[in-house]
Amino acid sequence: MDISNLISLLSGTALFLFGMSLMGDGLKKVAGNRLEVLLYKLTNTSWKGILLGTGVTAVIQSSSATSAMVVGFVNSGMMRFRQAIGIILGSIIGTSITGWVICLSSLGGGGGGWVELLSTATLTGIISIAGIILRMFSKRAALIHTGDIMLGFSVLMFGMSAMSGSVAPLTESKAFLDVLIAFSAPFLGILAGALFTCVLQSASATVGILQALAITGAIDFATAFPLIMGIAIGSAVPVLLSALGANTDGKRTSCVYLLTNIFGTVVCGIAFYAANAMVGFSFLSMTMTTVSIALLNTVFRFITVMLLYPFIGGLEKFTCRLIRDSKKTETEEKPALIRPEDRFLPYPPLAIAQCREFSVAMAAEARESMITAFSLIDAYSDDGFRRVEKLEAKSDQYEDIIGTYLMKITCSELSGRQNAKVSEFLHTLPDFERISDHALSVAKTAQEIHEKGITYSSHAKQELQIVQNAVIEIVSMTVASFSNTDLELAAKVEPLEEVVDDLCDEIKLHHVERLQQGLCSLEQGFTFNDLLVSYERISDHCSNIALALLELEADTFNTHEHLKNMGSKKQAYFDQNYTEFQQKYSLPTASE
Repeated sequence: MDISNLISLLSGTALFLFGMSLMGDGLKKVAGNRLEVLLYKLTNTSWKGILLGTGVTAVIQSSSATSAMVVGFVNSGMMRFRQAIGIILGSIIGTSITGWVICLSSLGGGGGGWVELLSTATLTGIISIAGIILRMFSKRAALIHTGDIMLGFSVLMFGMSAMSGSVAPLTESKAFLDVLIAFSAPFLGILAGALFTCVLQSASATVGILQALAITGAIDFATAFPLIMGIAIGSAVPVLLSALGANTDGKRTSCVYLLTNIFGTVVCGIAFYAANAMVGFSFLSMTMTTVSIALLNTVFRFITVMLLYPFIGGLEKFTCRLIRDSKKTETEEKPALIRPEDRFLPYPPLAIAQCREFSVAMAAEARESMITAFSLIDAYSDDGFRRVEKLEAKSDQYEDIIGTYLMKITCSELSGRQNAKVSEFLHTLPDFERISDHALSVAKTAQEIHEKGITYSSHAKQELQIVQNAVIEIVSMTVASFSNTDLELAAKVEPLEEVVDDLCDEIKLHHVERLQQGLCSLEQGFTFNDLLVSYERISDHCSNIALALLELEADTFNTHEHLKNMGSKKQAYFDQNYTEFQQKYSLPTASE
């Protein structure tokens, strides 16, 4: 084998890996990016986990990618460790699908006419032409991704052809044949398969190279079987690497993938070679083909999963004993509430779903911060003040972490709906953070009122309570509409915001009158005005959030006049709610 054959082998392997990746990405995008979300929504039983793990891996074309995704689920708390085991088992079966796709490379013509169309070269050529036409001239995303699938398949087939052509001269090399014979020894074959897969970081690629060798007639069953078992073990390396930095359960999940393949290799290997020692299998010298390699790979993986399925509970316990809980993880906060999983970035639906969980938590804590701050005005406590400070600091962290993560998501190819959700979060996060800021301002004003012993007149207290109740309702409505994507509720926020603005203006006028009459002091006026400013700004940020929800549906970001100019029907809805809120939060007259 000269240098040109070696370069041809390496280039064929590179094209094979690229084609497999392109085809897998295209399949995943055509599927609407919903498969990953199904993994953590529909895996309440082990059988469902196995079936879904098999299906998703067959589409993604990589058990390592599926398993790395599951490590992220467990690490973020979105999935329990036991649920993940079923998906891991399913991914072990699903990754064997690529071998069957490669079998198409063994199709040949030879019959002339229509039969010639079934040859690998003709089939690849037709598919690649169709793929590039779809890729270049289609405007619909689904057709473009279908073109990617076709092009990925064509590149994969071309890479397979290059590999098989480059290794053909090896069948005439006695040294190479001696190496293959050595690999028929179980231990050496398993070790070689594992090491080669570790280097390529892909079990499918290693199986593809084995199938390329099989085309030359150089591989027999005795050589193929231990190599297949070693490939299964070596495929665990990318999964183990994905667990670096994960929590205890995340590390356990990656370890299960390795343990499953090791147990499968040990049990199947011992059973097979013990039976061979007693009976003497005649098919060990059988020359393997691409189809028989694919069949052997699938059968071995299927038997492994079926053997381990009844012992999922035992596998869980064994892994937990192998990787024990640390004292630190028992007391630390759940990772999902601290930082989003970067492992989900290649899968936008998961990344966006995780951002939604964070954003909803941030919204709820902004509301809690505000209510706590309001309570300090009449009943100040240092514990309450520290609680508001803590929530405000956490809100700053939320905005920074989620905002950075959302910008990373935008680097991926997103659908129109996904882009809208990312925009929604980017527009609403700063407003929720500002609500927490104003809550802290209210708490500081309450602290000043407490330290200086400031008291307000009964009429001023009554007016403050009314506007506080209105602000509590507008924040509660905003958080609920955001958390549940309730657009009808969001449409009620703007009318109430107008009422809060009117209340604050009217109360300020009343307070000026009290100052002129000597009923309130200037010192009281400063803190009173600070509270009203914070209330008004909180309601403004609620309006911003509600309008972001509503206007994203129309793909526009206009001014606050948007709702008022949407037509007579919606104008009537606005007017009706404005009147109701105005009556609900009407101020008492001076004589009341």
